Amino acid sequence: MELILQQAINAISLGGVYAMLALGLAIVFSIVRLINFAHGEIMTFGGYGIFLSLLFGMPPAAALLIGVGAAVVMALAMERLAFRAMRGADVVSLLITSFAVSEILKVLFQNGISARPVPISLPASWSGTYQIGGATIGVLPTVSIIVALVALLGLTLFLKRTEIGIAMRAAAEDLEMLLLLGVRANRVVAVAFAISGLLAGIAAVIWTAQRGSVDPMMGFFPVLKAFIATVLGGLGSLGGAVLGGFAIGILEVLAQAFLPEAFAPYRDAIVLATVIAALLVRPDGLLPAANADRS
Repeated sequence: MELILQQAINAISLGGVYAMLALGLAIVFSIVRLINFAHGEIMTFGGYGIFLSLLFGMPPAAALLIGVGAAVVMALAMERLAFRAMRGADVVSLLITSFAVSEILKVLFQNGISARPVPISLPASWSGTYQIGGATIGVLPTVSIIVALVALLGLTLFLKRTEIGIAMRAAAEDLEMLLLLGVRANRVVAVAFAISGLLAGIAAVIWTAQRGSVDPMMGFFPVLKAFIATVLGGLGSLGGAVLGGFAIGILEVLAQAFLPEAFAPYRDAIVLATVIAALLVRPDGLLPAANADRS
């Protein structure tokens, strides 16, 4: 029972990170049809924001906030400098642009900061544990679950209760019609990128706190898993992105915890095979977007 509780906490914690990253990808894709593979570098930039803030003597809490802010700034700069001019281009052109931005940022991180992981020192109490029954639960996984759920709930309320949130949902359904109604596209798209940056920044805080370091490739694998989660959930579906993120996190933890040791090297392959099997049954994803057939 204790093992099940521990693994459940780990699965929801990891799934929460994937869900936030997947949701950031889905928000941008639903509006401008862009699969932003540079999203991982937004997360990495947030991690370096934390590192540099601590290096210059900022308190840990302030450094984490600066890291989140740095990710938002990077997302907005990316939209303004790289993607705004490409708006309306075909999917392949957008994809190539996102790969180019990703590689440029990796090179800048490697040559401007360090190609190797740099340590991030947070208070020891943040990595402590506590007991529930006979189970030993980590403080960081618990905090990451709370932060992820609050972030997802806050975004849900934002999209449903605010004027710009409603405009973003309308843009996801039909951007051209929204433009005909006089809504400024640049504002809607910029807010979408800012939200994706905010979610990537929060994910960077959780990821760096758990890893204790940041490196130029830090965001690559989490965002790759998040992209798989968006496909599993239903490309362009916000609810599907969240569901897919938690599903991938749960599958990974279950594979890590319960697969025989001989199968451990094949954990990722087994997880991906499970995803493929799910897509064979539901090709449009677990919760397909209402406009999934939009060209």
